[in-house]
Amino acid sequence: MSATPSGAPGVLSPRDGALLVVGDVVTDVIARHRGPLASGTDTTAAIRTMPGGAGANVACWAAHRGAREVRLLGRVGADAVEWHERELTASGVRPCLVVDPQAPTGTVICLVDTGAAAERTFLTDSGASLRLEPRDWSDALLDGVAWLHLSGYLLFSASSRVLVTKALSSARARGVQVSLDPASAGFLVELGVDRFLALVEGVDVLLPSRDEACLLTGLPDAADAAAKLSRHVPLVVAKQGADGALVARSGTVIAHVPAVPAEPRDTTGAGDAFTGAFLTTLLTGATPEKAAMEGCRAGALAVERVGGRPSRGG
Repeated sequence: MSATPSGAPGVLSPRDGALLVVGDVVTDVIARHRGPLASGTDTTAAIRTMPGGAGANVACWAAHRGAREVRLLGRVGADAVEWHERELTASGVRPCLVVDPQAPTGTVICLVDTGAAAERTFLTDSGASLRLEPRDWSDALLDGVAWLHLSGYLLFSASSRVLVTKALSSARARGVQVSLDPASAGFLVELGVDRFLALVEGVDVLLPSRDEACLLTGLPDAADAAAKLSRHVPLVVAKQGADGALVARSGTVIAHVPAVPAEPRDTTGAGDAFTGAFLTTLLTGATPEKAAMEGCRAGALAVERVGGRPSRGG
């Protein structure tokens, strides 16, 4: 078996093994309204409570798109652990959930404007989700694993940053490649760009959004930003929403993959869908360009439904 597929230096060829996702598991409360919120009074909305979390969503989309085995390490409160375990298992994901003895399960209120762009705003109570700590990690979690994916939300708390460092070290020792999604431009501002780039040293694939790529480089153009980031991380895939995705390597954008047309209802989890499908396809030995095409297809499916996870069985 070749060490790298054609045209993709530094990215593994097909490997038998699981995808391990380490990240956030939260409860999403999605409120879909139309137009501006009416301050100080009522705004009519359709409200649903659904399982979510960037890490959990990526795992579910990877399973949905045909990943051989998907595992998820996350931390939840005792209030909702059974529900989240059932939901993950039903989606084809093997949950490895740590129950936090003090904090409740994280909750995110997603305000979705049902206008043409279906843009969303998040109100986030991280709860237990960012309380993963070093003792929650075990090298045995990598047994049989071909790829490790880290949710960038883990970098936004001290305890989970230490866990990330341990997980990266363990992966490097076993030759397991690692991807990371920066997760949130807002939280990146608080963390600091230099600190973020230092923390992701050793990551093989970075999957930022357009805003995150521009923030991390200080460049206004997404292509320039992706190219610059790829001098720091071997492979950068910048998600551009309705403009598709950019694939960059060694300081150069090597592909611009167009988006798949869709009628958006809710953009929550679209980037997670892209990431799950991208990683699943990459693990088959496909080129990053092909994997990004599959990511765009999954993103289009995601925006046409409410919630951050795929529909089951379809």
